[in-house]
Amino acid sequence: MATTFTNDIHFRDTDEGRRGRLARLDQLSKVFDTAFAIPGTNIRFGVEAFLRLVPGIGDVAASALSCWLIYEASQLGIPQHILWRMIANILVEGAAGTVPIAGDLFDIGWRANRRNVRLLREYFERNP
Repeated sequence: MATTFTNDIHFRDTDEGRRGRLARLDQLSKVFDTAFAIPGTNIRFGVEAFLRLVPGIGDVAASALSCWLIYEASQLGIPQHILWRMIANILVEGAAGTVPIAGDLFDIGWRANRRNVRLLREYFERNP
């Protein structure tokens, strides 16, 4: 069983630890992207959508939240090509977010964090 020390936090590289971390990242991505619903519709949005309503700094703050998922993914030891796909999802969302109103609507549909957690799950299902 491999042990990794990161920022004075002790992580065990086990299946249970990985599953727990993936479950936590899944919950975070739901909060970031789909925590709320517009009543009477299937339209869901998260905390990031609220942040992105604040011009400039909101987009930066929302992208910073998304970067936390990238950090966690790197700690799980996923390959670089998966990390780059995750970064690309965030960059697309961030770039679109610079366009007032249309960017906010794009964010609600794109859901970069949900996409990124799906990439992680798919990777670990293929590479247990």
